[in-house]
Amino acid sequence: MDDRQLTEELHDYLFAIRALVHTELKELAQEAGLTDTQTDALWRLSRGREMTARRLADLLQCDASTATSMIDRLEKRGLVRRLPHPTDRRVKVIQLTPEGCALRDRVIQRTTEYSPFARLDHESRLRLHTLLREVVDDPHPTGQAGGVEETVDKEQ
Repeated sequence: MDDRQLTEELHDYLFAIRALVHTELKELAQEAGLTDTQTDALWRLSRGREMTARRLADLLQCDASTATSMIDRLEKRGLVRRLPHPTDRRVKVIQLTPEGCALRDRVIQRTTEYSPFARLDHESRLRLHTLLREVVDDPHPTGQAGGVEETVDKEQ
């Protein structure tokens, strides 16, 4: 298998894994009366890091006004609250409420329970974790093809 075919198949597998995870999250979201994006926000807020609306928007790959509207809806449902930022009074920190934490815990439990990675033993999951972290931390290492333009240039 050449590099191009291998990369294409890796992308195919990633899309398939995304679809499996998305299906589980969608079912749970519907049960909880949330949208997919609201469920994704709960997942992102579960990491325990200080989270601003701007940071959440970046993680969800949406604009700040979309994130603010979603946070408003989650706040009305009693799942999140806005707190003053410890060092910047212009910014609010988004934090899960106890109800939000309980729902987040259900999301995490369901996701891990039905994880496509559960088929792998612990060592295999650790190896995959290391490989995926390398890809995410440095998506275009020096000396390797980065984008479509670079790939096309090399083929000509």
